[in-house]
Amino acid sequence: MLIRSRRGWELPESAATPEDVYLNRRQAMGAGAMLLAGLGAGTLSSPAAAQRVGDVPDPSASLYPAPRNPRYTLERPVTPEAKSSLVNNYYEFSYGKVVGPSMTRFQRRPWLVKIDGLVEKPQEMGIDDLFKKVKFEERLYRHRCVEAWSMAVPWTGFPMKDLVALAAPTSGAKYIKMETFLDPKVAPNQRDFRYTWPYVEGLTLEEATNELAFLVTGVYGKPAPNQFGAPLRLVLPWKYGFKSIKGIVRFTFTDKQPVSFWEQLQGSEYGFWANVNPKVPHPRWSQASEEDIATGERVPTVIFNGYGEYVADLYKGRETQKIWF
Repeated sequence: MLIRSRRGWELPESAATPEDVYLNRRQAMGAGAMLLAGLGAGTLSSPAAAQRVGDVPDPSASLYPAPRNPRYTLERPVTPEAKSSLVNNYYEFSYGKVVGPSMTRFQRRPWLVKIDGLVEKPQEMGIDDLFKKVKFEERLYRHRCVEAWSMAVPWTGFPMKDLVALAAPTSGAKYIKMETFLDPKVAPNQRDFRYTWPYVEGLTLEEATNELAFLVTGVYGKPAPNQFGAPLRLVLPWKYGFKSIKGIVRFTFTDKQPVSFWEQLQGSEYGFWANVNPKVPHPRWSQASEEDIATGERVPTVIFNGYGEYVADLYKGRETQKIWF
């Protein structure tokens, strides 16, 4: 975004974007349009243009489109790819929403995924070898950002519980710590000393094996464009979007609760749980409503982003913890 050099949910506090700017997507999108104009008319003429220049065809392309799972439906239209592909938070590459121009050096292959920690089957494998061990499906999910905007996306991937099964965690494993790639030559903002790279996120084992937890490889019926977190990201539709880590290279099973990327930076504003609750405001703005990036309309936010029937039981007995932020 061109309004400030930092977003409202970045640190330091003195540089925070005011709440009224946060809740005005048109202003943010206007800034994005200025950026696109400055880059030239053909730079992002389609979402595919965000791919690395000269990238070889994705070797997993034949796996798409995957069958849609009818259990996961939406009450709203799917957000057009032309909209969702230009509204992405990927701090490794850009502090704005238009990420593609900063990803020209990013390569999907080779890509190794490591599984370690308290597991019976520690292993490291290429991403395409992992794909051979799982079954792809498409799911329609709502996505809610902590910045109070939302979209609806057709993700392709596989349940995270399938990866947990491959790892065979021991009885001592209580959490999964996830890490993104670390390569400052590819991701320019990983040279920013203000942040603790690599990006880290964590879940309880119960959350990771919940049926909604989904490891994503594709979107809109094809391999995911880079700005969506290719070749492997997490999607947790009942939590704020920053929990859905992109570019994952490592899953560590542990008995200690991980300290996530944003929690390290500002634990009073971004906690471990990050479940969606319209009645619990962020310390600097309301979460009562959200703006649909496709229509520009503001709509009421629903607790657990509307997925309470699937996940509410995970948090019974944790009432004394800050399960919302």
